[in-house]
Amino acid sequence: AHKNTFFVIASEYLAMKKTLWSEGHYKRFNARLKNDVFPWIGNRPISEIKPPEIVSVARRIVARDAVSTAHRTVGHCGQVFRYALAAGVTEFDPTTAITDALPKWQTKHRAAITNANELAIMLNKLDSYHGKHVTRCACKLAPLTFTRPGELRHAKWADIDLDKAQWEFLLSKSKENEEPRPHIVPLSTQAVEILQSLRPQTGHYEWVFPGDKDKRKPMSESAVLAAIRRLGYSKDVVCGHGFRATARTLLQEGLGYPIDLAEHQLGHLVTGANGRAYDRTTHLPARHKMMQDWADYIDQLKAQVST
Repeated sequence: AHKNTFFVIASEYLAMKKTLWSEGHYKRFNARLKNDVFPWIGNRPISEIKPPEIVSVARRIVARDAVSTAHRTVGHCGQVFRYALAAGVTEFDPTTAITDALPKWQTKHRAAITNANELAIMLNKLDSYHGKHVTRCACKLAPLTFTRPGELRHAKWADIDLDKAQWEFLLSKSKENEEPRPHIVPLSTQAVEILQSLRPQTGHYEWVFPGDKDKRKPMSESAVLAAIRRLGYSKDVVCGHGFRATARTLLQEGLGYPIDLAEHQLGHLVTGANGRAYDRTTHLPARHKMMQDWADYIDQLKAQVST
């Protein structure tokens, strides 16, 4: 039992998941365990840990006014305990017994602009941003592809076919039980033009948007978001994922596209009537048209506001 401490089992679990999760999710998961769990129960045999010990861990986090972090950390512990159950080194998941012992919290939706006129104003500001060309191109491409920020900055030239106007990659693996899935982003003529303008500068690197200091690495997580902040938009108005919520709303309200098609393009797991998940090529011609219509639509919005 003393060989199978919580720290040992959690480390095994993290090692197994490292290649299946996004880098960001892995780091957050690991940091929460390292900072808030291991110091208190890391050396305890996992089979001997009781619910009050998990409650104590969670309440220390709640005491610093981090209720959402407390719930997420307990969830992480639960994943480790369920892994231990499957491995036969414990017979009980104590996290299932403490739900009522923690204060409630509600998930907040990510900040995003969903008004067409406000979007046009913001995009015009992005167009006039005077930062580095690589950052400017990333800022312009983000609303045209509405991928996750990590997917955009990890874009590789090898995954982009400008002749077919397609970008194919593995979706971010941020959800614990989600297997990596290939995904296709159809590229509008506007998106292709941005990439063509960037290719002479970064086309000989692996990354479409290489780092400023080390070209062997992708651009920093904060590059696009920092540009948005410099334009005067706070985190309460728009966040890194904001263009995804913007597109989801306005594709339906502004262009009349069905929500399922938008969801599929966002990379969400959409299933058909038979319960099977669509693959990456499902509705591809329709998605090509939708992405071109979207690019034309936001160009029209920008023109209306600027005149």
